[in-house]
Amino acid sequence: MFSKHLFYLTSDQLCAYLWQGGRLTGGTRFANTRSGIDDFMDYVDSHNRTAPVYILADLIEEDFQRVTLPHVRGSAARQLLERRLLQQYRETPFRHHEVQGRESAGRRDDLVLLSALTNPSSVQPWVEALEQLQVPLAGVYSTTLLSEDLAHKLKLRDEHLLLVTQQSAGWRQSYFQNGMLKFSRLTPAIDRDGNPINIGVETGKTQQFLTSQRLLGRGNVLQTVVIAPAADTEALDAQCNDGAETEFRFLTLESVASRAGLKTGDDKTEQQAAHLAEPMMLAFLARRKPDTHYTLGDWQRYFKLWRARVNLYAFSAAVTIICAGITGYNLWEQYSADSDAARLATEAAQLEARYRNVMAEMPPRVTSTANMRAAVSVERMLATQSATPLGMATVVSRALETSPQIRLLQLDWKVSLPAANAPAPGQEDNAAAPISSLVAGIPGRAPQVLVLEAEIMGDQDDYRGAVDSMTQFAQALAKHPRMTVEIDKPPVDTRPSVKLAGKAGPQAVASGRAKFTLNLAWKP
Repeated sequence: MFSKHLFYLTSDQLCAYLWQGGRLTGGTRFANTRSGIDDFMDYVDSHNRTAPVYILADLIEEDFQRVTLPHVRGSAARQLLERRLLQQYRETPFRHHEVQGRESAGRRDDLVLLSALTNPSSVQPWVEALEQLQVPLAGVYSTTLLSEDLAHKLKLRDEHLLLVTQQSAGWRQSYFQNGMLKFSRLTPAIDRDGNPINIGVETGKTQQFLTSQRLLGRGNVLQTVVIAPAADTEALDAQCNDGAETEFRFLTLESVASRAGLKTGDDKTEQQAAHLAEPMMLAFLARRKPDTHYTLGDWQRYFKLWRARVNLYAFSAAVTIICAGITGYNLWEQYSADSDAARLATEAAQLEARYRNVMAEMPPRVTSTANMRAAVSVERMLATQSATPLGMATVVSRALETSPQIRLLQLDWKVSLPAANAPAPGQEDNAAAPISSLVAGIPGRAPQVLVLEAEIMGDQDDYRGAVDSMTQFAQALAKHPRMTVEIDKPPVDTRPSVKLAGKAGPQAVASGRAKFTLNLAWKP
């Protein structure tokens, strides 16, 4: 966990604390003088100068104004608020605004709380000292604005709430309406005569002011919560009497400090925590780490550089962790791959040994393994590429399905082979010609020829119908992309060189039906 410098600033002094490991230590005080600021710079220079600094201001010169502004959004809203702040507080750079809702009637303007540290000389010397030392200043915070978060933390949800705390600067009274800060005042703990301030009387004055400002209506009960040490509760209770419009209740500082997460680290801090609320507020600030309440401008540049450096460190650490994870995963994958490779090598060796044992028990082989593999390849080639009449018969069958008047009489299928080679010298003329390898489909399928003889089942005297039936049948066969159809003998031979002869009537039936012959050539 990063350490933090926590400085509690009042009008006359600054108290320095160190927050580390969730524990608050220190409590060194520096007067608001030239020598005190020099001692403060020596103190900061002797400690960790890279730790961020949080200044919690508890000043009398803190002004609060409630205004209504037109409801706008975006950059226009920011410009309007900045302009209104500059008009309200021209003499100080420490300004703050908080939008607290909208009006319920009319044009529903925004309800805005403006606040500022009206005496910048109480803060500016300390800020400039930190700037000179190049210390990262996270922000300047207000105990009043921070008490709004404390009220939410303590679940104080009264409609009209007055939160009273004792701090080194005095008694701080902050008024909340429905959980939103409306007004705050700081009164000294001791009056001019040296007597302790009566809390009940001061609460009455605050209630009168709230009523005059119409923040608290007549008849509304002001719930006053006093945070004080358990040892002082009885004495304070005697000063605070409940009335018709005022109710008091006490919270022990010890219980609130525990809920705020305060862990003291030395006797000096413990003594301060037992009597004052400022260590509790500092611990609450250190745990929440909100954005700065009051604008700092260029005074915050070293903090921005520190935050950028921390983000780069965090990003580098994340990248390193991711790379380490990826490297570990790759190493694990490599180990798994090496294990699998070793296992597969062992299995391969075992299978090789078993294969050798089996082969040793087998009788001598007729031929080599390569020849057996070649024989299997030739057998597969013969099964898939050798010439068979099945392909052409399938085409003829499909054509016959579309021509029911055609009846098949005879098929003559053969393989179209190239001309036989001439006899070799010394070879007898009557020796058989060598068979071409195309018959076996080596290296490819051979062309095939099919002579088809069929007759037409129709009227014997309808020669035109017979010719048309044959023509349709031939066209159906010719639709195959690799099939060539040639008419060898038509049912009626009308060539000029052929003698036209035939019979008609009952005698034609006895002579048979019209027959035709087709020559089919198929090229693979």
